[in-house]
Amino acid sequence: MDADGSSAVDSYADDATIRRILQDTGDTWAVVGLSGNRSRAAYGVAEVLQRFGKRVVPVHPKAETVHGEQGYASLADIPFPVDVVDVFVNSELAGAVADEAVAAGAKAVWFQLGVVDPDAFTRTRAAGLDMVMDRCPAIEIPRLGARA
Repeated sequence: MDADGSSAVDSYADDATIRRILQDTGDTWAVVGLSGNRSRAAYGVAEVLQRFGKRVVPVHPKAETVHGEQGYASLADIPFPVDVVDVFVNSELAGAVADEAVAAGAKAVWFQLGVVDPDAFTRTRAAGLDMVMDRCPAIEIPRLGARA
């Protein structure tokens, strides 16, 4: 914690950026790590995103259909534009996913709770994308009173 009570991670997720991603960036969210496994966090968060009006696109090596949406093995396999890439992989793999999101033309990258890669954050922001790390949209939507 810094003297003001904030931590270094706070700078990776300011409310204005979170709100902009949730409300203004677009409604197609690729959820990397989303499979049909109901016990995984990605499954429940994707459900919340759908209730919030987002189209959820599962990205997982198994390319399963989840929540009624066709899955894809990678971001590069998705044949239509994606607005936000929501990342549910561990921090060691997340930077490569952020780079793939930039290459795919996404507008924003969201690293879930516990997923932190400061170098990926710097690269992604330098490429012009909004990005947050170590946050969950299923928590941020009600916290900010965000609307679809």
